[in-house]
Amino acid sequence: MKKYISPVVCGFAAGVLQVVPLIKSFSCCLILPAAAFFALLLDQKATKSTERIQMSKALLFGLYTGLTAAFFGTIFEIMITFITRQNDIIIAFPEMQRMVEGFPLSPEIKNEVMSIFQTVRKELMDTGFSWIYTISILFNNFFINSVFGIIGGLIGAQIINSKNKSSEV
Repeated sequence: MKKYISPVVCGFAAGVLQVVPLIKSFSCCLILPAAAFFALLLDQKATKSTERIQMSKALLFGLYTGLTAAFFGTIFEIMITFITRQNDIIIAFPEMQRMVEGFPLSPEIKNEVMSIFQTVRKELMDTGFSWIYTISILFNNFFINSVFGIIGGLIGAQIINSKNKSSEV
């Protein structure tokens, strides 16, 4: 576990940033890859190593960073929604209705989708918690954060390896 402390630290930081209102728009494409990069950088600084980072290690660090960010980001999102009884679904509900109406689907499917959204919205406004919302945000975060964490780890390893190679020459 000690050798994976930097992905946990950077993943926690990314998970916290995922719930900050203006910053969370950039969480998947900027924050998570940067967190995986910093996890690799922190590991190299902690071990005082200038060795070439293996792609398998970069992949694992990116995956662990993404999973940690997903775990903490989901917990923080659920806690904030529970306390405030507000989130993006409640705020953007009118736009979601217009969007679903524009889908080329049968009226029965549109009605079913809107019924699910209305149920989730009502549960969130009344109690601050919805199982459907919790499960969907959990799966979404675990998938998206893992993918972008891996991408960030692989790109970060390439950057660090090229930097280490140029400093050796």
